[in-house]
Amino acid sequence: MRTQTIMIVDDEPRTRQGLKRILETKESGRYQIVMADNGLAALELLDNQEFDLIITDIRMPGINGLSLVSQIADKQLPHKPVVILISGYAEFDYAQQAIQLGVVNYLLKPISKDKLIAAVEQALEAGEERNRVSVMSKIVDSRLMEEDYSALSKPIGDALLYVDEHMGQVFGLREVADHIQLNPSYFSVLFKEQMHMNFSEYVTRRKLQNAKEMLLRTKLPIAEIAERVGYQTTKYFHKLFKEYEGCSPGQYRSEISEQE
Repeated sequence: MRTQTIMIVDDEPRTRQGLKRILETKESGRYQIVMADNGLAALELLDNQEFDLIITDIRMPGINGLSLVSQIADKQLPHKPVVILISGYAEFDYAQQAIQLGVVNYLLKPISKDKLIAAVEQALEAGEERNRVSVMSKIVDSRLMEEDYSALSKPIGDALLYVDEHMGQVFGLREVADHIQLNPSYFSVLFKEQMHMNFSEYVTRRKLQNAKEMLLRTKLPIAEIAERVGYQTTKYFHKLFKEYEGCSPGQYRSEISEQE
């Protein structure tokens, strides 16, 4: 299990140290704890280090907790931390704003050890789930997800199955039309009518989606991934990948890996 990094932001030294002591004592070695005594210092730390969770007081001089959360949301960070807000005041407006800003928990001082540990564990789990969803959204092709596959005719359903079963091979519209016993011209029209894209675009999108999964889930060389999804040259695979994804396969792998 990797060490998760938590930032505690509070202008009161006793509160900072107390929260840190609880987390270090209860979960020895599981968390790396970093502290900041104000919102500006917290933002500077975020520019240089990734954090899984930020626990911040609301009432602080300068940048208060709510403003800090808002600025974190606006930052272009590869890994967005989840946030727990703490306060010595039971003010409904604070809680309401916290929910709107996506804060995962709101704790009132004094905070018991058990309540803090439970809140931290829940927040980190929520952060991991959010990160998984974010990564998966970058793998899945939104155009493919838009289609209503249950409404497809049997010939088109059979054609999609053929594409999946021959993913690593080179084939064209005519081979698939022959397989499902349709005239190629008719098959082309029928496919576009039901899938809202032409056959070659669909095949490209399916192959690239497969490639993205391998880039994320394996350490296979890019040339081998290109071959496994049916491209005979890595150069052509690179060209298509950049055209559809806006970056090279190598850049895609690095960016996604940083988010995990």
